[in-house]
Amino acid sequence: MSRVSKPYEIVERALELSTTDGLVVIADEHSSANLRWAGNALTTNGVTRGRTLTVIATVDGAKGTASGVVSRSAVTADDLEPLVRAAEAAARGAGPAEDAQPLVSGVPSSPDFTDAPAETGSEVFGDFAPALGDAFARARAGGRELYGFANHELNSTYLGTSTGLRLRHDQPTGTLELNAKSPDRTRSAWAGRSTRDFKDVDPAALDAELAQRLRWAERRIELPAGRYETLLPPTAVADLLIYQLWSSTARDAVEGRTVFSKPGGGTRLGETLAPLPLTLRSDPHAPGLESSPFVIAHSSGDSGSVFDNGLPLAPTDWVREGKLERLTTTRHTAALTGLPVSPAIDNLVLDGGGERSLEEMVAATTGRALLLTCLWYIREVDPATLLLTGLTRDGVYLVEDGEVVGEVNNFRFNESPVDLLSRASEAGRTEKTLPREWGDWFTRAAMPALRIPDFNMSSVSQGV
Repeated sequence: MSRVSKPYEIVERALELSTTDGLVVIADEHSSANLRWAGNALTTNGVTRGRTLTVIATVDGAKGTASGVVSRSAVTADDLEPLVRAAEAAARGAGPAEDAQPLVSGVPSSPDFTDAPAETGSEVFGDFAPALGDAFARARAGGRELYGFANHELNSTYLGTSTGLRLRHDQPTGTLELNAKSPDRTRSAWAGRSTRDFKDVDPAALDAELAQRLRWAERRIELPAGRYETLLPPTAVADLLIYQLWSSTARDAVEGRTVFSKPGGGTRLGETLAPLPLTLRSDPHAPGLESSPFVIAHSSGDSGSVFDNGLPLAPTDWVREGKLERLTTTRHTAALTGLPVSPAIDNLVLDGGGERSLEEMVAATTGRALLLTCLWYIREVDPATLLLTGLTRDGVYLVEDGEVVGEVNNFRFNESPVDLLSRASEAGRTEKTLPREWGDWFTRAAMPALRIPDFNMSSVSQGV
C-alpha cells in the first residue's frame, strides 16, 4: 500500500478498498487551543491535534439495505483496510436498516477538497490574551477575582462516498466563560460568549458587566417560590429553545409522543405557538453562525441518518411569525410522515422584531420583576408538554420600577419552552449568545431576551 496521510487521500483510499454496495467515509481533522485562568492569573494553556475516521458501509440484501458504522481515532494508512473491513462486517451482520435510502449523489464537489486541513493554535488568542491580562489588572484593583476558560476548535471534515460525493467543511468553534467572584466567595457572576475567532470578544466589557452584577449582589433579598415577571437573557432563551429543537422530530410528533403531537392524531404544524411575531430558524449561512451546508451524520437516529450524508441544507423556519412551520425530518422520516425533508442544522436563531437590549428592557420594567443570568441542570419532566425543570445560577436580581435593587436567592423552575413562547409579552433585540447548559454540544445561537409575565419559580434553591 502506498503511504497516504492527507485527509482526502485517506478518504479516497478507503473508498478504493470497499467491497460492499456503498460506502461513506468521513475524515475529521481536529485541532484545539485553550486558555484557563483563576484568581486573576493564567493557569494553563494547551494545543491539541487529532484525527477521527468514520466508515459507513451499506449492503443490499434480499430483505433490504443494512449499514455498518465504525469510527476510530488516530487512523494511519495501515489502519485503513482493517477499518473498512470492520464496517463491512458490521453491515453484513446487521439486519435491514430502517432508515435505508439511496446514498446521496449529484452534489457538486467542494473546490478545496484536496487542500490541507485548517488548523487553530495559540495565535487565535493573539489579541484576546493581552486584553484579558488588562482585565485581570482592573479586576484586581476593583477587589474581584476572575476565573474561567477560553477554548477554540477547528474541525475540517472531508466527506466522500461511493456515489461520487467529495465534500469539505471547516468549522471553527470558540467559547469563552468568565466568572467573577468576590474575595469572600459569597457573590458570583457569570458571562459567556460564542465566537468564531475571538476577534469579537472584549474582556474589558465582560469584566465591567460582571463588576456591575457583583455590586448588585451587595444587597441580598430573600424571595419565596412563585410566579414572577421574569426577564430571560439570550443565553437562557437559547438553552430552552435548543432543547425544544432537539425535541421537534416529526416522527415522534406523528406518533403522538411529543408536545408537537395533535390530540387525536397528526401534528400541530400550522398552529400558532406565539402571539408575538417570533420566527425560530436555522440557516447554515447565517452571518457569524455559519455551519455545515450539508448533512454530516456519524450515526443514525430520528434527527439524522447516515444515508443522508452530503444532503444539501437550506435555510429553514421552524416557527414562522408565531406559527409552527417545520419539524425535523430525515429523508426516511419525511417519507414515513409525508412531511417535507427538513434535516437538523447546527445553528438556531430567534427573531422577534424587538429593538431593545436587555438593559433597555430592564429600564422599561414597571413594578417588580426578576432578571436572570443563566440556567443550568435542565432536565425533561414531561415530553407530552415538554415540561422542563432546572435551576437558576450565578445571579438572580430583583428589578423594581426599572432599576436593579439587589440579588435574590436562586430557584428551581418548571416551564415548557413551547408554553413560554405562548406567554412572552416582549422580545428584545436578537444577539449572538452562548448557551450555558448546552454549550458543550451547541454553540451557534442568536436570541433575544424575553419578558415572561409569570415565569414559574417552583421552589427555592440553594444553588449558586
